[in-house]
Amino acid sequence: MLEAREISKSYNVDTPSTSLREAFERLPDRIFFSGREERKRLFWAVRNVSFTVRQGEAIGLIGRNGAGKSTLLKILSRITEPTSGEVDLYGQTASLLEIGTGFHPDFSGRENILLNGVLLGMSRREMRTRANEIAAFAELTDFMDTPVKYYSSGMYVRLAFAIAANLEPEVLILDEVLAVGDIEFQQKCFTKMDELRKHGCTIIFASHDLGSVKRVCDRALLMDGGRLIDSSHPEQVIESYLELLREQSHSAVC
Repeated sequence: MLEAREISKSYNVDTPSTSLREAFERLPDRIFFSGREERKRLFWAVRNVSFTVRQGEAIGLIGRNGAGKSTLLKILSRITEPTSGEVDLYGQTASLLEIGTGFHPDFSGRENILLNGVLLGMSRREMRTRANEIAAFAELTDFMDTPVKYYSSGMYVRLAFAIAANLEPEVLILDEVLAVGDIEFQQKCFTKMDELRKHGCTIIFASHDLGSVKRVCDRALLMDGGRLIDSSHPEQVIESYLELLREQSHSAVC
């Protein structure tokens, strides 16, 4: 691999008169080397992952940052197409992956409720009848006519979860977003998730909060380096995760 100082010297990126765009345009397509042979580096975000989730089951997804959890959830949500393999997902799916996803910043909270409902296949009439219920759950009744670009992160999450949970999805996919909410609202969300499961909703829940994984999930999946390395009862998988962290920490020190 070329060192940074070699790139700077060879391509003159440190010269004030040279724009950053011009410097990058002159960089070769491949800057990774192995011995004398040039090769393009390939990174698999998720690879050889296979699992089955039963109806009404809650699955926790844990692992370090960069383990592939978010990519896997995007594939399950049909946001990202897998390079190979396939996903068989049955039923209406609601995903809550990133703060603000699925919202138009210039639309009000009420308009975004209608927008999300229509995207999930609900009629406008049905969404209008549910709007007040969703606003009450999110505790945002006084801000429903305010453009969501003025919402705080916590307000975004409350509204997004309220929409996803109150549209009665058959599959609910969550990616760490509940960490933004306060403790009281988190407990409210957990209670709602319990209610959804009683009605047969399947939940896939990625989180760094291991206590929440124990609280919500029947089973946990451990990912590392884009691969699935353990699948079992949450307490057992969490212990495997902690052991993995200890081993990696020890290797880094040595």
